[in-house]
Amino acid sequence: MGLRRNPWFETVAEAQRRAKRYLPSSVYGALVAGSERGRTIDDNTGAFAELGFAPRVVGHHAKRDLSTTVLGVPSAFPVVISPTGVQAVRPEGEVAVARAAASRGVIMGLSSFASKPVEEVVAANPNTFYQMYWTGTREAMQQRMERARAAGAKGLIATLDWSFSHGRDWGSPANPERIDLRTAAGLAPTVLPHPRWLWSFVRSGRIPDLTVPNLRPPGGEAPTFFGAYGEWMQTTPPTWEDVAWLRAQWDGPFLLKGVCRVDDAKRAVDAGVSAISVSNHGGNNLDTTPAAIRLLPSVAEAVGDEIEVLLDGGVRRGGDVAKALALGARAVLIGRAYLWGLAANGQAGVENVLDILRGGLDSAVLGLGHASVHELSQDDLAVPDSFTRTLGAVSPGA
Repeated sequence: MGLRRNPWFETVAEAQRRAKRYLPSSVYGALVAGSERGRTIDDNTGAFAELGFAPRVVGHHAKRDLSTTVLGVPSAFPVVISPTGVQAVRPEGEVAVARAAASRGVIMGLSSFASKPVEEVVAANPNTFYQMYWTGTREAMQQRMERARAAGAKGLIATLDWSFSHGRDWGSPANPERIDLRTAAGLAPTVLPHPRWLWSFVRSGRIPDLTVPNLRPPGGEAPTFFGAYGEWMQTTPPTWEDVAWLRAQWDGPFLLKGVCRVDDAKRAVDAGVSAISVSNHGGNNLDTTPAAIRLLPSVAEAVGDEIEVLLDGGVRRGGDVAKALALGARAVLIGRAYLWGLAANGQAGVENVLDILRGGLDSAVLGLGHASVHELSQDDLAVPDSFTRTLGAVSPGA
């Protein structure tokens, strides 16, 4: 009888390999995502490899403090779960992720397109930030915010920019709007080779219904993911006045996700946000947008003294977290990394990913001779002259 494989994995790359084996190709393809040629996805991860560390040979600290706060909410280390859409990865979905985040002392970000209701997720992790898109009427958006507030969400994440680019050179996954008998039969050739994934849903007594319960109108039914996506596509994009309105409806911490330009960062400050995330949405928006880590230094320099600046995109190692902090981020958000962990081993897999990131961050802080993550600075890095990109800089007197 063969030995059973150890469910523990030592890198995020191994979690991704296991996720690819475990998931049907259409589900795995949705996690990889990206747009057009995938240049931004590649740059998000590749840019971190261009940054080198400047370690110290003596003066290391036996104890290191990795804890921080993000928008006033305590976190055991500076990693936040980024909100991602419907998670047909495991039946427990976002609730498992929230429990994993709570067990490791970090903040949970919940998408309004999530497969689990905000009430269940906040119950699993009280330190939850709820994410909103600019979709539907103002009245509908107010209702969603009121529901999140009533559930106990501690912060709001606004994702407002999207170009709805669909074409992918490697092909887009064929994901249905609903799962019924006819659809299930059509998916059989891709699903049956992955019996463990299928059995997990059979045991749970439910199949992925691909609806988004957090967008359910009062007294109505939850729309499907594609129905909600269609509404978003048809909603008139917001202005900066709309951003200020949205911020005014939420009296707690407010994070604007997707900032790439210095001028946008300054406008966000004027609109009253509490924080911004330097992000190209994981390469899922406009392809060839530079890596988020390349854009971080100029944005952090411009507004970092006024609001908190986070980074989202390409984080796969604890060393990546250290590099982002050294270049001005308060914390980082992770997306694909924890989804691969969820696929690989459920809640324990997400915890495994968080442990990997924490361990790598601790090693970097140790090797760089610091006692706290708050001591990290650009002096700890070897930054190539051509590394940074500055977008939307306003020249003096302009």
